[in-house]
Amino acid sequence: MDSREDDGGEPLSRMAEWRDVTPLPQDDGPNPVVPIAYKEEFRETMDYFRAIYKADERSPRALRLTRRAIHLNPGNYTVWHFRRLVLEALNADLDEELDFLQRIANSNSKNYQLWHHRRWVVERLGANARAKELNLIKKILSIDAKNYHAWSHRQWVLQALGGWEDELDYCQQLLEEDIFNNSAWNQRYFVVTRSPYLGGLKAMRASEVRYTVEAILANPNNECPWRYLQGLYKDDIKALVNDPEISSVCLKPCHEFRDSVVALRTSDTDPLGPDLSMAICDILEHVDSLRASYWIWRKNKLSVAAV
Repeated sequence: MDSREDDGGEPLSRMAEWRDVTPLPQDDGPNPVVPIAYKEEFRETMDYFRAIYKADERSPRALRLTRRAIHLNPGNYTVWHFRRLVLEALNADLDEELDFLQRIANSNSKNYQLWHHRRWVVERLGANARAKELNLIKKILSIDAKNYHAWSHRQWVLQALGGWEDELDYCQQLLEEDIFNNSAWNQRYFVVTRSPYLGGLKAMRASEVRYTVEAILANPNNECPWRYLQGLYKDDIKALVNDPEISSVCLKPCHEFRDSVVALRTSDTDPLGPDLSMAICDILEHVDSLRASYWIWRKNKLSVAAV
């Protein structure tokens, strides 16, 4: 980031417009134990910032000063807060502010203060900023698919400004590119449960189960669709257990599992029955004797569930 963007990097103390301001040094007390060795440009900028902040000066030069301070330290929440006050007081061009934020984000995309400030700006721009925000986040996610800040901001934009119409298709596109993208699965669930155009989870459940089952059959060891499947039945586990489509996908690799179970059998276990889950509990009751009572309880629960 270039702190010389507005003034060529000239020291503030040499600039005519700052001659009326007395810098306010950082107060570390009379005997600081480990004083921080700030660079001169940073020290001077913050000394002037403290003076302006104390005087509550909301002027164009104060806005330029916050820009300089942010370039030197994008994580300073006090500077960001004061910048918002100045922007509001000056009725500044917020589209220009978004451009400024984008330049910061190019090299600091995981900055909490940056995203908080961006939300504040977009709130004031309203629906006119929606398309620009969603496209920006797409670009960020194409580089960093797991950027929490970008996903969080995208969900906020959808809820605050709209744009739900194409979001499920976007999730589909991301999953076609990478079926292991857990962030895209999470966003898909968010859309299915929150979009005002899809009718809610119950209305979408059947089609989403089919999609998820296909994903599981393609990659059985991919944890994402299994977790997603649980989410689709979050408040109705009984329906999950009794769904024949889900049972079929769970039992598809049954022969492979059965061979593994047979290998675990001991001489004192009961003969392997047709119910694989009951057989597993029988075996674990013997090979995991410390938890024998638990496996007996689990077997009894399976009996109840089957009724």
